[in-house]
Amino acid sequence: MTPATHDTHPHEHGPDCGHTPLKHEGHVDYLHDGHLHHPHEDHVDEHVIEVDAEHPADCTPEHDCDAHGDGHVHGPDCGHEPVPHGDHTDYLVGDHLHHPHGDHCDNHGNVAIAA
Repeated sequence: MTPATHDTHPHEHGPDCGHTPLKHEGHVDYLHDGHLHHPHEDHVDEHVIEVDAEHPADCTPEHDCDAHGDGHVHGPDCGHEPVPHGDHTDYLVGDHLHHPHGDHCDNHGNVAIAA
């Protein structure tokens, strides 16, 4: 599958650019306004974390994360960065993906923040 691209992306992603770097499929992508950007030649590819065994899209009501309170609601300006995952949006909480689902958050797998 050919990724979507940004041919005129004025921001240059890299170490110390201010966006969270995530290790993804053998390279580094950058979280930028709910998108996962990968600098590539003269443009930026837009990537998505695939739904797979490492990053499932399962319902996990037993997930108990102490990174936020029970009343926390993920969404715009909640303090957690949105991450594209499959056909939906998750939120980066510590080192894993949270997906809001009814009265709980599902754990959609760990991610590695690049140093």
